[in-house]
Amino acid sequence: MPHHLMNLRHVPDDEADEIRALFDAHEVAYYETPPSRWGISMGGFWVHDDDEAARARALLDEYQRQRYETQRQAYEEHLARGESGDFWFMLRQRPVRTLAACIAILVIMGLSLLPFIRIG
Repeated sequence: MPHHLMNLRHVPDDEADEIRALFDAHEVAYYETPPSRWGISMGGFWVHDDDEAARARALLDEYQRQRYETQRQAYEEHLARGESGDFWFMLRQRPVRTLAACIAILVIMGLSLLPFIRIG
């Protein structure tokens, strides 16, 4: 029976490429199904054999732990350099885009709540 190793929905291309290279380097007999454009199927990496699934899962767990650490370190470096941040950072960096997004959110909320406001 197939074993699903990892969901590929919302996975960046570089991460998927690194996982493919990891499986190829360790000669894991895997196959891949792509996620659907409309979000109906999730896609992912799969293996058929139970032993192969355990070995691939161990490799994948170690890879994800290392990736988490490197991505977290990169994020903290960006914060320290002032290259990323919260709402106020975005408002300072791109005021027109941020205000346009806020206005769009308010318009959508208003249109969504309008039927309920008219009832009362």
